[in-house]
Amino acid sequence: MWKRIGELSCDDYVKAGLTLEDAKGFDKLVRDVLSTAIETDPRDQWKALVDESVLKPWHPHPLHQLLYYSVYSNWDSSVLGPPLYCAQSKSTNLGKLMETHGSRLLGASYKNPLESFELFRRFSVEHPEVYWSVVIDELSLVFHTPPRCILDKLKPGGTWLPDAVLNIAECCLMPSSHPKKEDDSVAVVWRNEGFDDSPLNRMTLKQLREQVMLVANAIGGSFEKGDTIAIDMPMTVDAVIIYLAIILAGCIVVSIADSFAAKEIATRLKISKAKGIFTQDYILRGGRRFPLYSRVVEAAPSKVIVLPASGTELRVQLREQDISWMDFLSNAKTHLSGENYYRPIHLPVDSMINILFSSGTTGEPKAIPWTQLSPIRSTCDGWAHLDVQVGNTYCWPTNLGWVMGPTLIFSCFLTGATLALYQGSPLGRGFGKFVQDAGVTVLGTVPSLVKTWKRTNCMEGLNWTKIKYFATTGEASNVDDVLWLSSKAYYKPVIECCGGTELASSYIIGSPLQPQAFGAFSTPSMTTRIIIFDENGVPYADDQPCTGEVGLFPQHLGATDRLLNANHDEVYFKGMPMYKETQLRRHGDIVKRTVGGYYNVQGRADDTMNLGGIKTSSIEIERVCDQADECISETAAVSLTPPNGGPELLVIFAVLKEGFKKPSEEELKMKFSITIHKDLNPLFKVSFVKIVPEFPRTASNKLLRRVLRDQMKQELLSFRSRI
Repeated sequence: MWKRIGELSCDDYVKAGLTLEDAKGFDKLVRDVLSTAIETDPRDQWKALVDESVLKPWHPHPLHQLLYYSVYSNWDSSVLGPPLYCAQSKSTNLGKLMETHGSRLLGASYKNPLESFELFRRFSVEHPEVYWSVVIDELSLVFHTPPRCILDKLKPGGTWLPDAVLNIAECCLMPSSHPKKEDDSVAVVWRNEGFDDSPLNRMTLKQLREQVMLVANAIGGSFEKGDTIAIDMPMTVDAVIIYLAIILAGCIVVSIADSFAAKEIATRLKISKAKGIFTQDYILRGGRRFPLYSRVVEAAPSKVIVLPASGTELRVQLREQDISWMDFLSNAKTHLSGENYYRPIHLPVDSMINILFSSGTTGEPKAIPWTQLSPIRSTCDGWAHLDVQVGNTYCWPTNLGWVMGPTLIFSCFLTGATLALYQGSPLGRGFGKFVQDAGVTVLGTVPSLVKTWKRTNCMEGLNWTKIKYFATTGEASNVDDVLWLSSKAYYKPVIECCGGTELASSYIIGSPLQPQAFGAFSTPSMTTRIIIFDENGVPYADDQPCTGEVGLFPQHLGATDRLLNANHDEVYFKGMPMYKETQLRRHGDIVKRTVGGYYNVQGRADDTMNLGGIKTSSIEIERVCDQADECISETAAVSLTPPNGGPELLVIFAVLKEGFKKPSEEELKMKFSITIHKDLNPLFKVSFVKIVPEFPRTASNKLLRRVLRDQMKQELLSFRSRI
């Protein structure tokens, strides 16, 4: 139980890590700052402490915990909503746009960006064509043929930017006056792991354009327009260049995460009908080399272009049909004219540029096509909610196999921000030093990464105070972890983002124009309308605190209208309730709306789970675990959210065959872990294994994973209470 803030003394501050002398000065400072606010709203008390920078990034975390939890020691979230930790800022992209257009669009109702944010957001929902007509002008888009309008409403989801023709990669590479992008602007800054004290590497916009055009020429000489070409490699500068070059050449990127096992790579190559694949000989992490080319070859692609992980020489023997990166580029040089010039292939705005994959409730991943609308949407989200702009340096450790990889590329190059890449593991101090040295201003994370930084204390002594915004996505955040993260930059906002590859955006997110609460989303994204409904499909009122499944209005710029290997309507619309004569679009999350209008994601409505930021299904996990040992009859996989919040935990239940030696649960945990690592994804971690005599089932023999999940929750709560 935490003391109230007014009851704290020097002894408490010493226990939190300060020397006695420092504790005396700190105690006086706290009392002085709170002298006029000691009996007021705890939100005002916390704001006063943050505004006066009472807590420093280098103070021990227990001190930050002591003040935050003491300020809010008597806070009742069920009545008052979540406790807030940072104030709004109107000097943002969206704030400036509202100052320019707010009075014209909202009339006398408009006051200022802070007080009128929700009014303006609702206006964007009711009049999306007006909102997008203004915001799209903030990106460096160059239309070969301009759209005849913003939105044609003839079909349910609408047709966005009809008749527009462009090449979105070309838009990334060319100078522009607004946003201001010049040839000598720094487009990319990067550093390789192991060279943490070396100068940063930089590439200007002109240098990036020349490199992309060189590779596009090589692609044009080896592939045909419209071919699907895979990338399976870490997110390096070369990977970014290859990604843009494939699109510039009128081909389609097939995104494959570099963590996948050979079987998963083969599945994605088959679904996408990839004509070739770019990869590396090895992956370098923590001073070690991990084979990548051999894993790709095991997936039997038709042609592989192989880059060296370091230096210029490959460390593997290639198949006869494969080619080294240097030879691939050498062949291209005969096609060049001028400064690596390549004439971009201009295509309709709804042309496919990227195939990404997301697991559904079957064993085969959904193949999700991104069109040229998708990066426009994802970039506008970053512009409006993360304030990405010219002068920013934007870093988010990710991979082109996940939606944040393409999102990061377009969010930088369509707004004029600098892309920051650390070519190595983000788990250690080397990454943190890169963030410091590169002057990163927007840092994206996933909660499991933050948890590791906090647990290992590897960022101690580094200066992250240039960061204006943090962002996090992929899984639920733990309040204490994001408290730690925000404290590293004087309590700058941690913008929570929740969306989907198929949306090319977040549907709930945070905004710098609103106060933020740790581990919570403060708003639906701009132009997005969400409906939360109960188990009978009855919607709750828009301002009512509630918990239920979320549905989205289908008129959503950038969202898919097709899947390559599944029925789009069945996946996203079948069985969803109607709202005001409109069938809602499925997302699958169970969402809680709190008092005060904040949001928490409570889990999935189906059996899809979220492990380490990667969505997968129970069936996929069970498919590989069933083969882990001959004693296994069947398995059931569920995920649990820890009582204190944080990433989901994977629990596997097992029914054993008769007549076999019974292994211990710990032995099975090891076998399941090895099998999942080898045949599914090495990033998935088994937290618990439970051997049971049989599974609960419906009358039609359907497995009741929900019952198993509830049983395990009770066991964990009981165990915790005993401790």
